[in-house]
Amino acid sequence: MRAGLIVLVCGLLGLVGCGGGGPIVSTVTQPIAPLPGAALTGIVSSGSQPVVGAHVYLLAANTTGYESSSSSSTNASVIPSVSVVGAAEPGTTQDTSGGATNGDYYVTTGANGQFSLTGDYACSSGQQLYLYSLGGNTGSGVNSAAGLMAALGSCPSSSSPAISVTVNEVSTVAAAYALAGFATDATHVSSSGTALAQIGVANAFANAGNLVNLATGTALATTPAGNGTVPQAEINTLANVLASCVNTNGIGSGACSTLFTDTGLGGSSATAPDTAMAAISIAHHPGANVASLYGLAAANPSFAPGLTSAPNDLTVALVLTSGGVNHAWGIAIDGSGNAWIADALLPSGVTEFSSSGAVLSDYGYGPYTRGGLDVPEIIAIDDSGDAWISNSYDNTVTEFSNSGSILSGTNGYVLPGASGYGGSGVAIAGSGNAWTVNSTSNSITLLSPTGSVLSGANGFTGGGLDGAGSVAIDGSGDAWVTSYSGNSVAKVSPAGSFLSGASGFTGGGLDSPWDIAIDGSGDAWILNFWIIGTAPLSFGGSVTKLSNSGTSLSGTVGFTGGGLSYPQALSIDGSGNVWVANNYQATTQLGVVELSSSGTFLSGANGYIGPSLGETRGGGGIAVDGSGDVWVTSWLGVGFVVEFVGAATPVITPIVAGLPATPTADGSSNLGTRP
Repeated sequence: MRAGLIVLVCGLLGLVGCGGGGPIVSTVTQPIAPLPGAALTGIVSSGSQPVVGAHVYLLAANTTGYESSSSSSTNASVIPSVSVVGAAEPGTTQDTSGGATNGDYYVTTGANGQFSLTGDYACSSGQQLYLYSLGGNTGSGVNSAAGLMAALGSCPSSSSPAISVTVNEVSTVAAAYALAGFATDATHVSSSGTALAQIGVANAFANAGNLVNLATGTALATTPAGNGTVPQAEINTLANVLASCVNTNGIGSGACSTLFTDTGLGGSSATAPDTAMAAISIAHHPGANVASLYGLAAANPSFAPGLTSAPNDLTVALVLTSGGVNHAWGIAIDGSGNAWIADALLPSGVTEFSSSGAVLSDYGYGPYTRGGLDVPEIIAIDDSGDAWISNSYDNTVTEFSNSGSILSGTNGYVLPGASGYGGSGVAIAGSGNAWTVNSTSNSITLLSPTGSVLSGANGFTGGGLDGAGSVAIDGSGDAWVTSYSGNSVAKVSPAGSFLSGASGFTGGGLDSPWDIAIDGSGDAWILNFWIIGTAPLSFGGSVTKLSNSGTSLSGTVGFTGGGLSYPQALSIDGSGNVWVANNYQATTQLGVVELSSSGTFLSGANGYIGPSLGETRGGGGIAVDGSGDVWVTSWLGVGFVVEFVGAATPVITPIVAGLPATPTADGSSNLGTRP
């Protein structure tokens, strides 16, 4: 099944030399003929003011490796973006400043902020392009710190229609957030050469179009597909933060000084800070210095409407609806970056969203149904891109192809030896086998890739399972299953041996453990949800980390605090950071929490607070995609899917693609790593 995905992805991208097992490195042996681009014209502005004399660069994301954590242009490990404009382009000048753009060609904006690239630039098929404007004058004097961006997307051909772009603070915010997973600063946007990485980068560039109308430079209120709400007021507020510096005479101004201090730039990097770099830094650290940054926006309301008070954080999140999403619960991301959502409210269905949030299932009209779906809860994607769904109201698993065809028959795969009610988990192993869990009979069933039962007439039982909940697979091919009534975790081999003893792994703060995920070291991360006291109820929770041998790595009580509130689901991103979806919040807003691989809370005391959904609870499932977006389902009332744009580090998807075909002795794998 792994080979099938590799062939599919490589074929779609036109790559030569893709090979099996682990991350797939492009080994293109024949050069791609350069394509002369379509005519590109535009204006650089700040609010309604043209930026005169700005240098406009046309750059492409690099695909030879990821950025380091340093933004210094003298650091050899930092990989610059690729300039696609040469001396043949009329009106170009070569940069000889010695800075980050040294050697690149640019065009200069005129008296109305206008610029033109007539099509003599050359880009290659598949390259992802963006504009970067530096310097210029808005009327307050020449400002070397005025940096603005606009994400264009795929290289156009000479037959493409002319492109007209407004480069301003709004387009900069859209580019900074959408590309945050790949950008160190405005001149260093890069990824590896793997096929999955190139898909992630392309999806990220496309997602910028969900935030801004590039022709006009205005923040959108609704996504182009029509089923998503965009946080327009927040995007305008972030644009006003940048405009407070752009509309000055430079880095010596009070607004610029505050901006660069608050975003951690402060003139300390070898590359002089600019406002585009600041926007990327805010996207990387959305909880830092929020009140001070909001103060800059409030003093410079160039874009409206804006926020009327300082938010908890500056994450940017889309709210996606329709497609049959009524009681959104489990979620999984496939290799194309599409999100699959289980709807656990009758009538049952599974909705597929594109990477940019458009409904794909049932030809864009609604969810996939049929196939024995009966209150589906959890979804896993295999290496062929097929979706496996556990049905909680009967003892079955339904499998859909990536295009929505039923692969498991009219009634799904019927699991033997277990109670009809209680299906609660499914996960795919590197071998292609599927593990499923039943919470009522406390049994584990192992299925072949074609749905044949491999675990005997009654499934695997024992190991202290009591209220079996969720399942995850490590690099050894072993399954880890939570036991929420037994306050334990069982580790089971594919042969059915319980490697965690008769009572499972205990301690480490395990308390009603529910969801579980495995990281690249083979360690297990487990959510504990619990309720404090009686009415009025207070909600808490913790996260336990166990080594691959079951030793607690999170102390005696687990990791607590950080805004955890009845946590329901977790996912691991490409830096090994753990993302948690809260089920209950003190407000009507959906909340997520981010922890480092060592258990440090990265999202502040309250977590990141998403858009208001009109309910005080609702986080059901969470997943990180290959572009670094964090997808969270909300199940209460009319269902929603919330997409936090560029909040995380891009990760290999689907999850099984991070597992080795040959098991490792210590459970290690490429889970929780970048593609």
